[in-house]
Amino acid sequence: MTKIVLMAAAFAAMLFGTSIESRAASLVASIDVSSQTMTVSQYGQVLYRWNVSTARSGYFTPRGTYRPQRTARMWYSKKYHMSPMPYSVFFHGGYAIHGTNAVRQLGRPASHGCVRLHTANAAAFYSMVREVGFGNTRIVVTN
Repeated sequence: MTKIVLMAAAFAAMLFGTSIESRAASLVASIDVSSQTMTVSQYGQVLYRWNVSTARSGYFTPRGTYRPQRTARMWYSKKYHMSPMPYSVFFHGGYAIHGTNAVRQLGRPASHGCVRLHTANAAAFYSMVREVGFGNTRIVVTN
């Protein structure tokens, strides 16, 4: 009887320990294109809600769930006249979440498809992604 109880307790500890551990490392950036906002959550709790700019008319911001593919402290767009993209977190090919100097445009569509943030907010998100790792970060883009 004692052996069964010990095995059950060990199994329960393993189950709860795994689920708590996997939740603890979770960082989620939810980008809502319709409201032009990005909500950053960690451990299931909202940390930030920032205004963003996604694709303007004639361009497209891809919808879906992604993991970061690469980061760059400073990147220059080869496609768009070497435009600066500070604190870039690339999530789908050339699409990235990154800082911008065009802060007056935040809150409305203005980009070629990337998700633009105030540079200070992009730096904070970039640091969080680098800290928790690509595998523990999700980027969700919805209408």
